[in-house]
Amino acid sequence: MRTDVVITVTGPDRVGIVEEVAQALLAVRGNIGTSRMARLGGEFAILMHAEIPSGSTQDLEAALSGLAEQGYHVTLTPTRSSASVEQSSWATFRVDVEGADHEGIVHEIVRGLSQMGISIEAMETGTADAPTTGVTLFTMSAIVAVPPGVEHSAWRSELDAAAEASNVDVDVYPLS
Repeated sequence: MRTDVVITVTGPDRVGIVEEVAQALLAVRGNIGTSRMARLGGEFAILMHAEIPSGSTQDLEAALSGLAEQGYHVTLTPTRSSASVEQSSWATFRVDVEGADHEGIVHEIVRGLSQMGISIEAMETGTADAPTTGVTLFTMSAIVAVPPGVEHSAWRSELDAAAEASNVDVDVYPLS
């Protein structure tokens, strides 16, 4: 039997941190599934879903303990698979947002989605200086899961209102 876990590691960015996490998983015969890793400021963050042999959670924690001793924050969380089965009939969409950066954009966009029962499956945000004006531009790309029974026109209308309130552009693309 196998156990699914989510591993998070955050701490100072340095060469070799990903290799150390991968080695710890290999040591317990674990397999990396979906993962996201990024340097955020001067810190490095790993968010990883892995499958490990049942009963090896403590062995993996021990294998990762050296990172904690070096000042990294490490968590290991067993997952529950019921949510993915429950959401298998949900429609998925990619939502892209662009506009001049200012406080509150993410909150405004995700608040309406949340109130309609829409789940954010993945999301990335970023900023960059506009090439001509130098104004800071904000971008967001999210994968959302819409439950059955929520009309596309209703949640899209809510999203458009949030975009207008935030003075950003929003595009929606069906994925399923």
